[in-house]
Amino acid sequence: MKLYSINTGYFKLDGGAMFGVVPKSMWQKLNPPDENNMCSWAMRCLLIEDGERLILVDNGMGDKQDEKFFGHYYLHGEDTLDGSLEKNGFSKDDVTDVFLTHLHFDHCGGSIEKKGDLPAGQAGKLVPAFKNATYWSNEVHWEWAANPNDREKASFLKENILPIEQSGKLKFIEVKDGISYSENIAVRFMNGHTEAMMLPQLNYNGKTIVYMADLLPSVAHIPVPYIMAYDTQPLQTLQEKKSFLTEAHQKDYILFFEHDPLIECCTLQLTEKGIRSKDTFYLSDI
Repeated sequence: MKLYSINTGYFKLDGGAMFGVVPKSMWQKLNPPDENNMCSWAMRCLLIEDGERLILVDNGMGDKQDEKFFGHYYLHGEDTLDGSLEKNGFSKDDVTDVFLTHLHFDHCGGSIEKKGDLPAGQAGKLVPAFKNATYWSNEVHWEWAANPNDREKASFLKENILPIEQSGKLKFIEVKDGISYSENIAVRFMNGHTEAMMLPQLNYNGKTIVYMADLLPSVAHIPVPYIMAYDTQPLQTLQEKKSFLTEAHQKDYILFFEHDPLIECCTLQLTEKGIRSKDTFYLSDI
């Protein structure tokens, strides 16, 4: 197995929304906001070369939305999905599996692209961006996203979701914590952020690496009360974080962060304030 960090660019979200009930006087030291109270966040995906499979975990925001949409999120940076894949010697056509932790637009927007080079009458058609890949979700979350509640409706965009099903490339993982996705990858399910979010847990060179998705968007979110206002069940998130962090510390897991603007990975330590980050490093350093 080989692992690659795939950076798809940066975007901005309101700092207050990202840190929930934590006062700005505290969180602004962790991720300084701009004059509009917006903080910068990564969209960092994980590429797993596992035997004959090339598995991409999440795929960023994509580029098919209109200017008004992107104007809300201040996309910036030089990284792109295509560029990061190419930097590591791959293209979208090489990807055999797209593992979607959940279907919020900043995690699955790159799944579908708008094709302009099609026959007359089909230009602008929405098609899978990974034409040779199987797309993986789970039935519980898919139903949740396809028929969204009012709170999450703006995050579940039909143009990112429905074309996957229509393509015939969608498959579901059984919702059973610890279920095997492959010989070296198990799946953990979390329900606080959104229903049945999936975290891949990898056995890699004798170490356990967990892709944190939105359970812990960044190192700054390790303290238990630091929970996003976006979470649909924040008290559930609190319990999930407590349980996971205790296990991760005891078993010396490596955490891989999707949204931390600077830090890719960390280990954990127990301090007088609770569990906190210990060593921080790049995925390539493992």
